[in-house]
Amino acid sequence: MHNSFAAFTTFLRKDGFWWVVTLAALTPLFWLLWRATVGGLGVDPVSTINNVTGRAALITLLLSLACTPLSTMFGFRKALTVRKSLGLIAFLYASLHLLNFIGLDYGLDLELLVQDALLNKPYIFAGSLAFLLLLPLAITSTRGWMRRLGKRWKQLHRLVYVAATLAVLHFFWQAKATERWEPAIYGALLALLLLVRIPLLRRKLSVRSPRTMHATMQAKRILRQSE
Repeated sequence: MHNSFAAFTTFLRKDGFWWVVTLAALTPLFWLLWRATVGGLGVDPVSTINNVTGRAALITLLLSLACTPLSTMFGFRKALTVRKSLGLIAFLYASLHLLNFIGLDYGLDLELLVQDALLNKPYIFAGSLAFLLLLPLAITSTRGWMRRLGKRWKQLHRLVYVAATLAVLHFFWQAKATERWEPAIYGALLALLLLVRIPLLRRKLSVRSPRTMHATMQAKRILRQSE
């Protein structure tokens, strides 16, 4: 009994944070599946799925971008253990968002999609481009691809900043004028997350205490193990 409890506490200490964050990030998907089984997606299920998956994709993408500053600026090294998972979950939601739009909203009519949506609605073009930028990042998120690409891997994955910017624009442009406060908040958060990545600001904001420096070194080791 004692050994089982010790093993459980070790699991919580080592992997508990990852499980909590991952399950929390998947909650919108669980909610959609549950509502779909009981027929509770409302009078316009396509719109409901579109809204839930779109918001979930953007929020989890922003959370993944927040992991590095949380580690380097505040010494919260566990944040890096969930960065990859949050990024992949964001891509999952973006994929569901796109499939819902193409399959249910446009009935897989690609000609209509190109003529009506991509050419006449900038917010759809921005969202589609954001997805296309996230696609290679999801594919190359494994250790094998990190080894193959070497230094180019980090350069490639900087495209996430462009993808996140396009995702915010996608949300802002499609929102009604009275509802643009929400994407504006996400845009402000993204701007902050990008600003703290500027080398000069990052050095000034990083805590340089021995404890934090040790935490940062541990965080880098954890990140290498989690990739």
